[in-house]
Amino acid sequence: MIASARARRAYDALRTARPEWFRNEPDGSGGIEIVTDPGRATAARRRAHRLVATHLARGRWWKYWGARLFLAVRPVPVGVVSADPFLCHLREPVRFPDGTLGLYNRIVPPPQAGPGVVVLPLVGPDNEVLLIEHYRHATREWHWEVVRGFGEPGASGAESVVRELAEELSAHPEETIPLGELHPDTGLLAHRVLLFAARIDAVGELEKREGIRQSRTVSGAEAERMVHEGGITDGFTVAALYRARLAGLFG
Repeated sequence: MIASARARRAYDALRTARPEWFRNEPDGSGGIEIVTDPGRATAARRRAHRLVATHLARGRWWKYWGARLFLAVRPVPVGVVSADPFLCHLREPVRFPDGTLGLYNRIVPPPQAGPGVVVLPLVGPDNEVLLIEHYRHATREWHWEVVRGFGEPGASGAESVVRELAEELSAHPEETIPLGELHPDTGLLAHRVLLFAARIDAVGELEKREGIRQSRTVSGAEAERMVHEGGITDGFTVAALYRARLAGLFG
């Protein structure tokens, strides 16, 4: 119960700091409404408890009621479930467009963080693409990617480009080209990411502490072939290459 109260207090503080993250659409728009009324919020949590208990029971009635009893003592936390310097996990009471109440999870950035950046490094007069092979904990696999990173408080997109290139490639941009913005996963993440291309002249020491083991330079056509054949599956990298193609950077 203490953890639940802490989650609600952190949630209220986040609502105060970033009210635009919690706005509801006008009535009748068909959007998913964040519920603030205590009675409806309690009903949303109870419905979530029934769904969790049903899932855990797998058709056995005694397991269902055992799970309901456990959840009555240790309810599903609602509010800020967890937070660190990079993201906040929210679980919120909502009303779905059909009128059903329930809980919905989403991930938001820390309230003071700037937008993250994705940087497509370009080398030479032919705008060859520099890729890095990066190990990712989430997938437990190596991925060919472009440079990217979280935003820092007060930093502009251009400043974040300089920082990320220096950290990951020990490189400095000679020219920075904005390629628009991206919402990487609208079903779960509230993050907004800025896309850039950056012309660099050389690559220095790679940031191996973050799991980067090598880099390679390929033509724009070769990078797109890697996407087509499954050699590049990272969504940020696919988006940056597509935006660069639309911007005419590959001819």
